[in-house]
Amino acid sequence: MPRDLAILECTECKRRNYTTTRNKRTMTARLEIKKFCPHDRKRTVHKETK
Repeated sequence: MPRDLAILECTECKRRNYTTTRNKRTMTARLEIKKFCPHDRKRTVHKETK
C-alpha cells in the first residue's frame, strides 16, 4: 500500500496538530503545508515529522 500517514508539526510552537496521508511513490520529499495552529491562533507552516 503506497499511502502513508504523515504527522504535521507547527514550525513555531513545535506541537503536532494535524495528521494526513500522502503517496510515498509520488511525493518523496516531506510535506510542508500552511495550516491554522490553534495554540498560536494564526496560520503557520506545518512540516511533516517522523
